[in-house]
This record gives sequence, C-alpha cells and structure tokens, in this order.
Amino acid sequence: MKMEDIARLAGVSKSAVSIAFSGKPGIGPETRERILKIAKDHGYMPKPRTHAAEAGSRTLTFLVFANSGIVLEQYYQQPFFRELIHYIEERCKFRGFSLLFSTIEMNKLGEQIRSIADEKRSDGVILLGTNLDRAQIAEIADLLPLPLVVLDNCYDTLPVHFVEINNMIGAYQAGSHLCRSGHTRIGYIASDVRIHNFEERRNGFAYALREHGVELAEDCTFTVAPTILSSQESLKRQLGEHLEAGKPLPSAFFCECDYIAISAIKTLTEMGYRIPEDVSVVGFDNISEASIVTPELTTVHTEKEQMAHLAVDLLVQSIASEDTVNTKVKVDTQLVERRSTRIVGDPLQ
Repeated sequence: MKMEDIARLAGVSKSAVSIAFSGKPGIGPETRERILKIAKDHGYMPKPRTHAAEAGSRTLTFLVFANSGIVLEQYYQQPFFRELIHYIEERCKFRGFSLLFSTIEMNKLGEQIRSIADEKRSDGVILLGTNLDRAQIAEIADLLPLPLVVLDNCYDTLPVHFVEINNMIGAYQAGSHLCRSGHTRIGYIASDVRIHNFEERRNGFAYALREHGVELAEDCTFTVAPTILSSQESLKRQLGEHLEAGKPLPSAFFCECDYIAISAIKTLTEMGYRIPEDVSVVGFDNISEASIVTPELTTVHTEKEQMAHLAVDLLVQSIASEDTVNTKVKVDTQLVERRSTRIVGDPLQ
C-alpha cells in the first residue's frame, strides 16, 4: 500500500496524509485520526524522515486542545497562534530540536495523553494553555510523564512551569491611554467565551480606570464572539438597544482582543460612526491584521517571540536538569498607538 492508497481510502489529498504522519498542523484531529487508523489497519508504516530517524535526535511536542473555547480546530490559522507557532519552531531549530504537533480532544484526554507518552517520540511538551482551566492543566500535568511547560496561561498554585503574557499590565496600559486621552465614558467589549487571560485583562483595565477616577459602568459593557473578524449583528443589536434606552454611546471602547476590536470597528462603521472621530477603539495582542485594518488599530503588543523563546528554553533546561523547582514567567506588554484612538477635543485628529 502507498500513500496514494491511504489518501483515496480516507478521501483526502496525499499532502493531508503526509501532514498526518508528520504531526504538523494543517488538518483537523478527526481527519488525522481517520488517516492514522486506515494506515494502521492496512499495516502501512510511513517511512521516517532522515532528520527524525537519526540516532540521538531530539524532539519537542506542541500540544493543543482544539475546539475548546477560543482555540479553534484550525488554530494554526488564527493570527495570534500562527505567530506564536512560527517563533516556537524557529527557537526549536536554534536549540537543536525538531517540533511535533499534537491536537487532542478534551473527551479523550487520558487516552491521548498516555498515547503521547507511550510513543516515546518526544523529550518534552509545550502545552498551549490559552483555553484550559486550572483543573484541566493539573490533570494533564499529572498524566504526562514528560517535562512540561504551559504557554499562555498561569495558575500560581500549580507546581508546573508557566510562561504567560502579563495581561494585567497590558490592559492597564490600554485603560491609562484612554483616560489620559480625555475619555471619561469608556465602554468595554468582552468575549462571550471566558478564559484566564480575559479575566486578568478586565482586572487590569478596571484598575487603570479607578486610578484615574473613571468608573466602568455596567451598562457600557457588551459581549461578542471572540474569533470573528467581520461585523457582528449581536453587537449591533446590543448597541442599538443601548441607544434606544436613551443612553449615550461611550466615546471609547477597550476590546479584550484584536479580533473583537476589528469586529467592533466594522460594526460601528456600519452603524454610521467614524473611527476615531466619533469613537476610539483599543485592542489587545497586536496581531498582524491590526496594522492593515482601516483605521490602523491602537493595541497592546504582546511579545510573542519572547514568550516562545522562554517556553522552549525553559523546557530544554527542564529536560537537561533534574531540578524540581518550577518557574512562572510573566512577559510584559507595550501599548502601540495607531489611528483608531484620538485625544478628546483635539481638532487635528
């Protein structure tokens, strides 16, 4: 049997079969599982690539729970994760490691974690923790007999290595920027999917407003889907109801991520508002799309390259050392001012 035969039986392309065997992202977990099952049932053994088959080769696994919260099945196409993966791959090569990708389902957590351990293909695991809660991370750490670093999340009471964004300071920077720009009625557009990062951002933003004597009114808080770049009817409806109740529209909005901010800009524009003349908008993450949307988005820049380097380096150090002391790293952010915000009363903007 050849790869072409596997592809025909699975109803996919030959390249999809190659992706399934290599462990790289590019296909969904169900498709990958179907391809591997067909290969196993027909006794097909993929030929190992030379660099992976060399004696003494070292490999790290990038582990993701997709279709859970904000992490979609095609997570590698989401701008934030796409950039993060790029930097992780670069750092792995620099440190002399190859990188495998493994996507597993939450309802098969135990079975698939044990499978990763039994295959003995990996020296350590970087777990994308964005969409995982404390109990889930604790269970994974307990089941996984390999060095582990959790990326893009942190729970202080778990004895696990973590590398995360300093979400508090990032949202604090955004809130301070809007207050210093003269905004006193500020709205908040939250994700309708709640994760650790978003809760930290809300806390940091509220802290900045309190420090400047500005109150975040509950009637100025709206919720939307966090992974849609187009305008959203749900936001349009919420804003419409707000206005119909005789309440003024906030002069500025902070959005929990750039996806939400870009969606908000498009929604507000469709409603006849000018950005930033009528409403200022600030995002979070500084994805590549933030600099090409019209107007360019003021946002909080997250150091994705530094996060990736720290995660890989910490895992490599953990593999090489018998030290059992765990490390928790927060990476600070920077505000990037672009054209989606303005100073209140400034006629030049």
